[in-house]
Amino acid sequence: MNNFKKINDLVGWVVFVISLIIFSATVERTASFWDCGEFIACAYKLQVPHPPGAPLFLLLGRLFSMLAGSDNTQVAYWVNMMSVVSSALTILFMHWTIVLIGRKVLNKKFDELTFGEAITLLGAGVIGSLAYAFTDTFWFSAVEAEVYAMSSFFTALVVWAAFKWEIIEDEATANRWLILIAYFVGLSIGVHLLNLVTVPALALLYYFKKYPKPTYVGGFAALLIGLVILGVINSGIIPGIPSIAFSFELGFVNGLGLPYGSGVVVFLVLFVGALVGGIIYSHKKEKVGLNISLLALSFVLVGYLSYDLALVRSTYNTPINENDPSNILNFLKYLRREQYGERSLLFGPIFTAEVESVDQGAPVYKMQDGKYVVYDHKQKVSYAKDGQMLFPRIYSNAPQHVELYKEMLGLAEGQKPTFGDNLRFLFTHQMGHMYMRYLLWNFVGRESDIQDAGVIDYTRKGELPELLAHNKARNNYFYLPLILGLLGFFLLYRKNEKDFLVTILMFLLTGLALVVFLNSPPTEPRERDYIYVGSFYFFAIWIGLGVMQLAEWLLKFLKNTTSSGIAATALSAIVPVILIQQNWDDHDRNHRYHQIDFAKNMLNSCAPNAILFTGGDNDTFPLWYVQEVEGFRTDVRVCNLSLLGTDWYIDQMKRKTYESQALPISLSKDRFMEGINDQILFYENPNVKSGINLLEYMKLVKDDNAAIKVPLQDGTMINTMPSETVFLPINVEEVKKSGIVSKELEPFLTDQISWNVGKSGIMKPELIQLDIIAQNALNGWKRPIYFATTLAGGSYLNMKEFMQLEGYAYRLMPFKIPGAKDGFVNTDLMYKNMTTKMFWRDLDNPKTYYHSDFYLEVPVVTARLSFLRLVDQLVREGKLAKAKAALDYEMKVLPDKTIPYDQLSANYVALYLAAGDKKTALQIADTMMNRNDKALNYYFEDRRASDTREIQSALYEMQIIVNGLKEAKLPEAVKYEQMFNRQLQKASS
Repeated sequence: MNNFKKINDLVGWVVFVISLIIFSATVERTASFWDCGEFIACAYKLQVPHPPGAPLFLLLGRLFSMLAGSDNTQVAYWVNMMSVVSSALTILFMHWTIVLIGRKVLNKKFDELTFGEAITLLGAGVIGSLAYAFTDTFWFSAVEAEVYAMSSFFTALVVWAAFKWEIIEDEATANRWLILIAYFVGLSIGVHLLNLVTVPALALLYYFKKYPKPTYVGGFAALLIGLVILGVINSGIIPGIPSIAFSFELGFVNGLGLPYGSGVVVFLVLFVGALVGGIIYSHKKEKVGLNISLLALSFVLVGYLSYDLALVRSTYNTPINENDPSNILNFLKYLRREQYGERSLLFGPIFTAEVESVDQGAPVYKMQDGKYVVYDHKQKVSYAKDGQMLFPRIYSNAPQHVELYKEMLGLAEGQKPTFGDNLRFLFTHQMGHMYMRYLLWNFVGRESDIQDAGVIDYTRKGELPELLAHNKARNNYFYLPLILGLLGFFLLYRKNEKDFLVTILMFLLTGLALVVFLNSPPTEPRERDYIYVGSFYFFAIWIGLGVMQLAEWLLKFLKNTTSSGIAATALSAIVPVILIQQNWDDHDRNHRYHQIDFAKNMLNSCAPNAILFTGGDNDTFPLWYVQEVEGFRTDVRVCNLSLLGTDWYIDQMKRKTYESQALPISLSKDRFMEGINDQILFYENPNVKSGINLLEYMKLVKDDNAAIKVPLQDGTMINTMPSETVFLPINVEEVKKSGIVSKELEPFLTDQISWNVGKSGIMKPELIQLDIIAQNALNGWKRPIYFATTLAGGSYLNMKEFMQLEGYAYRLMPFKIPGAKDGFVNTDLMYKNMTTKMFWRDLDNPKTYYHSDFYLEVPVVTARLSFLRLVDQLVREGKLAKAKAALDYEMKVLPDKTIPYDQLSANYVALYLAAGDKKTALQIADTMMNRNDKALNYYFEDRRASDTREIQSALYEMQIIVNGLKEAKLPEAVKYEQMFNRQLQKASS
């Protein structure tokens, strides 16, 4: 067909438009959880997100954010639309790539194709690309402001450009395409590093074109060269060039006495000069290979220059400025991602390894008096040889991980794992649970959106539990995408061995090879399928080629390439159709606002000018978004405890931001720099019998006083905590005048408060927390200090008895309620906050969908637990009408029809009975008891180990309800107790 190229271009753009329309219809309207809030805030104001950053993503996100105009509530939508456009472009280039590979299967040029072959080829491109567009993992990333959509776009772009280069016969033109590919690779570094893993496969493609008669030795050499190029880019360019620049910097600044930056400038001049000189030399001497290599390196570096954004914007001290990469010291840490630590890949310790020695490692520098001064050294930990292993997979010594290793591997207490156990964990958990499960999610079906949900099970007996049957993420593809992909795999294996090797290598490098490299722990805070989206991309290419295999088989019956092509395309169209039909409801993000409402609710739990301690990503990033983008409650200073152990973040907390004044931190920079006061050991001083004044102790730390220091084995002096009891003096009259304590609680005020910090010592975040509390107390408790209710138990400094619950946050008070181990509730204030100051948009809308694994778990648990605490206290205080009103309000904003009842809801039965509403109590009891009874019948009929959590949860809910009914002495308790006992007996058997 002479006009095939034009038709193919047009069909590609049609596929683009289809994808664009569907992604636009289902795109997130505001910021999602996890990194999205941070990325949107950083794109909107060009700030510095967590390392290694995504500067190109941020620059493009800034352009998209401008489309919101003056309406800052639309910024998130437009940055999300950047992912929509990126994803639609991915599908465009994927279609063209499948057509390029399919042409080689037919072994014809485009203008030599018959009409029937053209139909088959175009059908392959359309089916394969649209199937990928609507797979579970890709669609999820396509509609939110995360880097994975744009990362997929660059993967598709680079792979398409490589196959496009392959068919170009003119060498000069082909070489220009190689340089273009290098530029794309360089740009992709500014989005995400996952794109780099395709480089070895591209090297193999290059070899196959340049050497028409390839050998195994040549292919292996090409692959090895590709791995070297990958290593050069990943280690030699990204952190390597700045590292060499710092070596020059040390020599010129410390050795020659020149000003800061002189060594970097000299290095850049020499490096660029050498690169330009090499290009000129190779051109004059007509050394084509060297010339192309140097030009390719240059264009990779041009793309990599997007990281200048982090350097430039960091110098302006933006409110979000993670790692503060404004100088070469911090920039190196930023690029190396030092805050995430390291994992051994080839040889290293396993979780039972014992530390043999802790030696002095690499020096740690600071800038002082015009020099780079070594003020500390990193620790170099050596482990006993019998605790180390080749290819260590079970490496984490975190207590929760150790217990999971033992459980997964069936290890007894004290039993050491073998190398076989190590490999078993690799194959069953890392490759099986954390990769193959995700692959089959996308091409077979998904059981549900509950954390660790498996592949849909066609063999299971019994009637599905209600919550499982109605779970929108329960998607069944009847194996059709998998089968069609295997057909394409089979076709490529038979017809084009070279492209078969290239695509399978890309599939493995972006899948199982990543599994090995990432070396995941036994549990993750969320599902990680998005990491392997590149692997699913290459499987979807085989889905497209499966259309051609189907057409080949149909040709035997239809005897006509046109008929077989049309029939194969029509039959295969069921794959993208079923993917759209099954996945639409759990990928439609319309009416979803609670991730942002959750952030606003947490901020609105705080009094004006508050300090709010938060923990992980999801109770921090959404708060950053609403403050930075929507300008909501900027008087509250959000202080993330997971970052509070870093010197750069403490520095930021000591600066005013928007309406929030600097935090009252007394320690100077030299007392909280990296390596200084990272850990303060408990070392009891017999002379400190009644505890230590926290203000005096912080002064000792500030002055680096020898009175609290003890020597370590290597002679290093380290600060200690001389008593497990600390206290703060309280000016009772001043506190009363401030009005922060209600009249009924004033009798609890005393002239000092004291508490136990424990004997395990404290870490730097806790030290800074204590400093803030001490300085705020010294200033008369003028700034309210809050702790988010989502924090881990150890983050409350053993001060829960001093904490007043006011919503989604505890307020630290200058008095103690003895026995209030989980804080005490201010019912008047909390009732007002929960019912008048909080947002619950569309949580009662049945069309709204949230993922059960987190989107419902933490926000909804936080809401329901807050209502539970409020109502329980109202009942205790005898305020029954108000208790019922609070329960009714909760049932209105979080109804069972959209947010199904959970374990916390089971407690509402007893509370409704206490509030005098028997009818509603019995309605909840009946719904939950029958729902759990049916679910347990299902789980017990074909019981499996993976059902343990669901069984325990159902039984626990039933027990709570039965106990509540029995305490109220209702006759209905008998029926439900019999139901519970019947299921309990099944569980015990």
